[in-house]
Amino acid sequence: MWGSGLRHAKPRAFEVFFVSQVKAVNVEIQVVLGRATLPMAQLLRMGRGAVIPLDTTVNEEVWILANNHPVARGEIQINDERIAIQVTREANVYDYMAGSV
Repeated sequence: MWGSGLRHAKPRAFEVFFVSQVKAVNVEIQVVLGRATLPMAQLLRMGRGAVIPLDTTVNEEVWILANNHPVARGEIQINDERIAIQVTREANVYDYMAGSV
């Protein structure tokens, strides 16, 4: 059959080079806990210890961004003194842009 021998073929030099180059790319990951809108005057008056209320609740999913692009939603996991994010589902870019956190 056509192509049946291609599955077991050894990777070509270009393919190996390409994969190694992809693995070398850095991606910045951010987690958005919530959002807030403040007047600039209020922001400038804030000092150390100021609290900014967010538009989210404790059990709500957070946004996971890769290079400022929403890629997933997740839940905060706290174990001892370590904080992690468990990915729960794929992100809906339109929800993120609409500001629904």
